[in-house]
Amino acid sequence: MERVTIDLVSDVVCPWCYVGKARLELAIAEVQDEVGIDVNWRPYRLNPDIPPEGVDQKAYLEEKLGGAEAVARSRETLTKLGAEVGIRFDFEAIKIGPNTLDAHRLIHWAMLESREIQDLVVTGLFRANFEEGRNVGDHAVLADIAEAAGMDRKVVENLLKSDADKDMVLGEIDAAQKMGVNGVPFFIIDGQYAVSGAQTPDVLAGAFRDIAKLKTEARKSMI
Repeated sequence: MERVTIDLVSDVVCPWCYVGKARLELAIAEVQDEVGIDVNWRPYRLNPDIPPEGVDQKAYLEEKLGGAEAVARSRETLTKLGAEVGIRFDFEAIKIGPNTLDAHRLIHWAMLESREIQDLVVTGLFRANFEEGRNVGDHAVLADIAEAAGMDRKVVENLLKSDADKDMVLGEIDAAQKMGVNGVPFFIIDGQYAVSGAQTPDVLAGAFRDIAKLKTEARKSMI
């Protein structure tokens, strides 16, 4: 079985990224007997101007999207699409629009332990923000999510108090933008194929099969 690596560039306050994650999981399940998939979560900040303490979510979004009606339309669409893949968006519960730099540091530390723990942390962050209305810029919330995923709470708390890996995360985001990533989710497959946006499971599954086939053919041509 061929293995395919996905570097998934996303932000934990991006609702399309949450939808994209759920759709990716469905695609992986569809091809599980044909292609092995390894997922690495990579950082991006949709709102790098937000201060560490966060902002009023409602006011910020209305200014960014062009008013209350635009926000409502977007939320209606996302709520419907989310329900199709098991996400229960509760946009009204989100009071604080967070700065996500520390959330991305946590995702990085989780990856140092394992892909499984990283996935648990990413899931926990999305759920906390979009379904529970918790502030994922708050260190106590981040420590809760880390602990629930099996990480050492004290270690995470101490790391969050420091500047550990801030420059590394910001450097990764800068590198992604220089590579042409200007929106998320953005899938980089095997370091050479790009898929942008929250594609449907059938599109993703088709891409994985095609790339696995190309890898098999390339290997055979070398023999």
